[in-house]
Amino acid sequence: MLLDRRRVVTLLTAVAAVAATAGCTGSRSAEPALVPVVPERAASAAPTEQLRVEVLARYPHDTAAFTQGLELAGSDLYEGTGQYGESELRVVDLASGTVRRRVSLPDTAFGEGITVLESRIWQITWREGVAYERDRETLDVLREVTYDGEGWGICHDDAGDRLVMSDGTDRLTFRDPATFEPTGSVTVTRDGTPLRDINELECVDGQVWANVWRTDEIVRIDPATGQVVAEVDAGDLLTGAERAGVDVLNGIAAVPGTDDFLITGKYWPALFRVRFVSGS
Repeated sequence: MLLDRRRVVTLLTAVAAVAATAGCTGSRSAEPALVPVVPERAASAAPTEQLRVEVLARYPHDTAAFTQGLELAGSDLYEGTGQYGESELRVVDLASGTVRRRVSLPDTAFGEGITVLESRIWQITWREGVAYERDRETLDVLREVTYDGEGWGICHDDAGDRLVMSDGTDRLTFRDPATFEPTGSVTVTRDGTPLRDINELECVDGQVWANVWRTDEIVRIDPATGQVVAEVDAGDLLTGAERAGVDVLNGIAAVPGTDDFLITGKYWPALFRVRFVSGS
């Protein structure tokens, strides 16, 4: 049977003490020096990858849209907007920014993130604890489900066949895509420190991209560990003049079949097709 190092040291000390008492008369033999137990060094996390935004195209964006969720599915761009009395789910023409279809949420609901799941769309709410499951074609509500806590962002992780949801804390919650019931969670950390204000989400190839509220930053999170493995500085997208009257960066949608993303912000005048690349 294998013994750990602490038990070996304890046994050696006891044996030495008995030998000193039984075999020595007169002066007491010196006890053997104890070998300190040194814990194994924890494997250090890889450095966070630093990325920048390469702009590929710029499109018009409705400056009345308080963008909370963004998703590109096929040729359809879906956008969820917030604010009480103004929250909507929209289908938008990417090239022109024109709203092709829209449905309103109840005035008592503050719309948040959205995600497309085959023929359905999930749309969550901020403090109302209600998620709407909608028909993707008609945008009609198929059912409503409830959840605890706030709702901020949501995406569908194809690799894990699960929904991933943020609530403004440092936590991501995993949910069953059919029932919306929670199945687990993970704490998001950056360099060992919890990262709060995780906002709009986009799941791509088993990783979670997230806007960080009140910043111009996007992070990539490994949902298996919660570690931030890459961070993107998106602070130079708008000019100084365009910054007047707009709110924060929010809204990130992967472009299927490419490494590109669409990103925008609340009340922003533009939506950008971008690629996240290494280097300064």
